Amino acid sequence: METYNLAAITHTLHDSGLILFTTTTLRSLLAVKKESSFFNLLDRLVQGKVLVRLERGKYALAGENISDFALANFLYPFSYISLESALNFYGILSQFPYEITSVVTKKTKRKILFGKTFSYVHVKKTLFWGYEKRNGFLIAVPEKALLDQLYLAAKGLRGVSLDEYDLSSLNFKRVQSYLKKYPHFPQFDKIISRLGIFSKR
Repeated sequence: METYNLAAITHTLHDSGLILFTTTTLRSLLAVKKESSFFNLLDRLVQGKVLVRLERGKYALAGENISDFALANFLYPFSYISLESALNFYGILSQFPYEITSVVTKKTKRKILFGKTFSYVHVKKTLFWGYEKRNGFLIAVPEKALLDQLYLAAKGLRGVSLDEYDLSSLNFKRVQSYLKKYPHFPQFDKIISRLGIFSKR
């Protein structure tokens, strides 16, 4: 029977520089060949409060401060923070959102973890762009977050209160450039017209 030094393993995990782990990452780091031994070790690490099990196949290092945005990216790979969460992050929307909102090309999904709701909204692959890595997470640039919100609102998938938006920090040339990449339909054009984007410089 394989035995493991939990103190040494804990050091290995901390020295990895990672906070969030998949089972694949953990198995590579811990170099445990036998599957049953590996999962028994994971159980011991969770019971010993070295790791926190987030959901199937995903773990976090216990006691670490993990940002909601980084966690959102991790829970649903190939996602980026956008919509209300990104707009609030940039100060465009002052109202604090109840959910951590992201965009994905896969199916729409909602996850609840640590009393927080992480929502993921589907967009076409042709609209999955306009994001950057910031502070360890992927987030839409301000102009893309706004257009994601307006586009999905026009499709009836999000709410929108245009009078709550502070657009003063936006690069309107970038907004206009990005807007050309979106499919246009009457309701979307109506919202864009109300913002007066094409009249701004």
